[in-house]
Amino acid sequence: MRQFAVGLRAFSKIWSVAPALWLAGIVAIVVSCAPVEEPPEKLVLSRVGYQALPGWSTDAQSEALIAFEKSCGRLLTLPDDRSMGVDGIAGTVGDWRPACEAFPNLSSSDATTRAYFERWFDPYLVANNDDVEGLFTGYYEASLNGSRKQSARFATPLHARPNDLVMVDLGEFRDHLKGERIAGRVQHGRLKPYEERAEIVSGALDARNLEIVWVDDPVDAFFLQIQGSGRIALDDGSEIRVGYAGQNGHPYTAIGKVLIESGALTREAVSMQSIRSWLEANPAEADQVMNANRSYVFFDVLDGDGPLGAQGIALTTGRSLAVDRKFMPLSAPIWLDSVSPLPDGSGEQALQRLFIAQDTGGAIRGPVRGDVYWGHGETAAAIAGRMKSRGRYFLLLPKTLTPTTAAR
Repeated sequence: MRQFAVGLRAFSKIWSVAPALWLAGIVAIVVSCAPVEEPPEKLVLSRVGYQALPGWSTDAQSEALIAFEKSCGRLLTLPDDRSMGVDGIAGTVGDWRPACEAFPNLSSSDATTRAYFERWFDPYLVANNDDVEGLFTGYYEASLNGSRKQSARFATPLHARPNDLVMVDLGEFRDHLKGERIAGRVQHGRLKPYEERAEIVSGALDARNLEIVWVDDPVDAFFLQIQGSGRIALDDGSEIRVGYAGQNGHPYTAIGKVLIESGALTREAVSMQSIRSWLEANPAEADQVMNANRSYVFFDVLDGDGPLGAQGIALTTGRSLAVDRKFMPLSAPIWLDSVSPLPDGSGEQALQRLFIAQDTGGAIRGPVRGDVYWGHGETAAAIAGRMKSRGRYFLLLPKTLTPTTAAR
C-alpha cells in the first residue's frame, strides 16, 4: 500500500508538471492504432500544354478519327443544353458542337489530325484528389463455340434480357447518385433484387425461354459476361455476334481477388489466362468461385460492324476506352500514358495514344481508371487478358469551356 501511495504521489507530481505531454502521448497512441481512412474519390483536372502529353507528336492520331466521328455524330443529334458528364464537368453538347462540326476528313494525315485537336481542345491532367496514377486494363471480343440447340456438349445457355428486368439510372432521381445504376424486378410496387448468378446458372430462369444459344464451355460463358461481347461459331457453320443487353443489378466481384484471398493465386500472377487455367484445373471448385461474382449479364444478338459500347455505337479496336462515367464524360478524347503487355507475355511496350471514351464496365471505377478495347482474336485476348498497367491520362475538352473541377 505504501508503494502504491508513493507511486500515486509521483504520478500526481509528474501530471501536475506536464499534463500536455501525457495527453499528447495518449493521443499519439490512439491515433497510431486508428485505421487510416482513404479520402473520398474526387476528380481533379489540371490544365496542361500538349508538350506535357508523352508521345503526342508521334502517335497515329488519324486512327482515332473513325471512333471520334461516331461519337461526334451521336452528340450532334442531342440538344445543345444536354450536360456532358456528371455535373456538367465537360460543359454541354453546345460546347462540343463547333469542334464536331469542324471535323476533319477521315483520310486526314496524322499531322492534320493533331492540328485539329490542338485547334479545338485543351488537355487536362486527370487526378483522383492528388493522385494522377490509376489502373488500366484491357477487354476484347471473345470467341466461343455454340449451338442453337441444347445438347450434352452445348449445355451452357446465354440468356436474353428478361422482360421484367428493370434497370434504373439513379442519377435521374438524385444528383449525388449520378453515374450509379441499379437493377431489379418490381414486385407489389417495389423494386426487389433480381436473382444472383448462382441462382440463374442453377436454373432460376429455365422456364422463361430466354436462351439465345448454348455454348460448350461454362468458363467461356463466364468470361464472355466480363468482356460484354463475343462471336459464337455455331455448329451449323454460321456465326453470330452477341453483346451486352443488361445486368441483374448485383455488384461485380473480380474472382481474381477471390483466388488471391484464398491463396490459390498470387497478386503478381493474376491474369485472365492464369484465372482460366485455375478454373479448368479445378472443376470441382470452379462453380463456387465463379458464383462469388453475383453479377450476371444478359445478351442481344448484334447486327453491324462490331460490339456496341455504352453510347450504342460500334467500338474501334485500340482506340475505344471504357471509363467510369461517374467521373469521365462519354465521347471525350482521352490521351493515355501507360504500357501494355506484348502478346506473347514476354514484356511490355509503351502505350501512348489517343482514345475516345465510348464504353463503361462494372469493374471500371474511379477518376483515373480505364479499360482498353483490343478487338477480336487471339492477339487481342492475349493482350487484354494480361493487361493490368499503372498509368495516367489526360482529358481533352473544348477550348471554349473551363471545367468546374479544374485545379485553380
